[in-house]
Amino acid sequence: MVNVVHRPAIRSLGLAVAAVLTVGAVAATAPASAAGRPAPPAPSTSTGFGGAVSSVDAEASAAGLEVLRKGGNAADAAVATAAALGVPEPYSAGIGGGGYFVYFDAAPGEVPTIDGREPAPAAMPSDAFVVPGTVTPATPFGQAVPFADAVSSGLSVGVPGTLATWEAALDEFGTESLKEMLKPAILLATRGFKVDETFAQQTAANQDRFEEFPATAELFLPNGEPPAVGSTFKNPDLAKTLREIALRGTDAFYEGAIANEIAAIVQDPQTIDGTDLPAFPGFMTADDVGDYEVILQDPTHIEYRGLDVYGMAPSSSGGTTVGESLNILENFDLGAETAEQTVQSLHLYLEATAHAFADRGAYVGDPAFVDVPTETLLSQEFADARACAIDPDAASVKPVAPAPLDAAGCDVAALEEFADTENVSTTHLSVVDRWGNAVAYTLTIEQTGGSGITVPGRGFLLNNELTDFSFLPNPADPNIVEPGKRPRSSMSPTIVLDDGEVRYVVGSPGGSMIITTVTQVLMNRIDLGMTLAEAVAAPRASQRNTTAVAAEQAFRDAYEPALAGYGHTFTTSAEIGAVAAIEVDENGLMTAVAEPVRRGGGTGLVVKPAR
Repeated sequence: MVNVVHRPAIRSLGLAVAAVLTVGAVAATAPASAAGRPAPPAPSTSTGFGGAVSSVDAEASAAGLEVLRKGGNAADAAVATAAALGVPEPYSAGIGGGGYFVYFDAAPGEVPTIDGREPAPAAMPSDAFVVPGTVTPATPFGQAVPFADAVSSGLSVGVPGTLATWEAALDEFGTESLKEMLKPAILLATRGFKVDETFAQQTAANQDRFEEFPATAELFLPNGEPPAVGSTFKNPDLAKTLREIALRGTDAFYEGAIANEIAAIVQDPQTIDGTDLPAFPGFMTADDVGDYEVILQDPTHIEYRGLDVYGMAPSSSGGTTVGESLNILENFDLGAETAEQTVQSLHLYLEATAHAFADRGAYVGDPAFVDVPTETLLSQEFADARACAIDPDAASVKPVAPAPLDAAGCDVAALEEFADTENVSTTHLSVVDRWGNAVAYTLTIEQTGGSGITVPGRGFLLNNELTDFSFLPNPADPNIVEPGKRPRSSMSPTIVLDDGEVRYVVGSPGGSMIITTVTQVLMNRIDLGMTLAEAVAAPRASQRNTTAVAAEQAFRDAYEPALAGYGHTFTTSAEIGAVAAIEVDENGLMTAVAEPVRRGGGTGLVVKPAR
């Protein structure tokens, strides 16, 4: 089922409301404000009843939890949490981006999803990322624009879908208004938040390119420098923008002055004189912004160890690739009873994801433009054929070739390694409410800091999602640029049910490593006997059909010597993912888990702590 959702017309508001929006306060138990209220602990893991929220940020989790406390449902709390995340996490999320929203509606037992991905503008050609004049007999598709040049440009900006996603989620599943759910974010942007190490480091890492865009430098580099740790960062422009949207509805963004301002800055990115950035102009128009529509569609679904695993269908590759990886692992007995069994389980995990990534690259794109064989990719029979090509005691030569869609044999051939340009930022939140409804929502502006382009006077960065397309227009590639097409994503918001009730809600940022992160956390919890908190904290590795496995140093320290015996080689990745997850046990006890360390640590909260 696929259903395109049109945004409703602006609802009439009273003059008194239109004159001024009264912003309600977050609960007294929320983390500290800039006004100096003392900050209670922000635990990465909490257990209890009545509802749970997990995200990378304490203020955002508290905003969602307060919605649950006041009787809102999971959809309401997810929107409030997401909106609040856009303030202290502006380099990962915000109204200039998009994402995927997976919802479990407990009453009918259904799992609808919202595709809020950012499409290419209607006038964007398939050779938009090709250097002009480079098409030759030797290079029939031309030479790609350098990735580093493409990301910080109007060329990389897709039409934002985040606000439309929030509106659709509340209209379809929620009980509260968008105006009410924006209030915590407006308050947070107005009073400011305390700058932590992560925010300061992310700003510093982007300082060189932020300096090239005057509006970005003015907002994020006060006095020409990244904000100091411990200082208060306020974003009055974002507060003003969100107030306007709260008062006038999403048409204030998609149909009004903001749409024109987005199109103008994309078509003509404003940079300082003598900039080092090409800052290529983009193709987006105000009509592209006004024509944006989310898509309601069915989830992906597989069964794993007797559990029902639901994810996001294409245009995301998350659901199909996590699903195929787990289906492959279904063929093997995994466990951690001995050190040798743990190592072999990790070997099989690396092999399963490598084979699933080969098929992802060959077959997955925007289903409005590509005939994606989703049913085949999720079938157990297809995964069984992939599993028979895996040696339990030796790594296959990477990269492996994709399987034919009628896969029945076990032979795999060598394949040219692909260039992975999907970036590692993004953010995720998980919510469960008192009625058993649940949300897994991954949202993004792509790489840390997105395109680097701030809409002047509006307080938010624009995404660089279109760099998720393959740059060269090879018609055999399902992920080439086409007008109106959504680039392939790896976002993998996942809900796992046990006999029709929520058991796990999981997701993560991390570019293409999102897929392996979600797969590894589920394997850790379901197969290797870890608690959910242990499964999230455990060191990670990511095999995406590449010659070497990307792994955190702690993983290499613990497992590389043994896995090298299987033939695996490794490179170091500083951090892989930043999970936000929730588990609900058979007695209804909720465990909200966020990262204890990665990305500065996250916050998992419950409405009624267990005693």
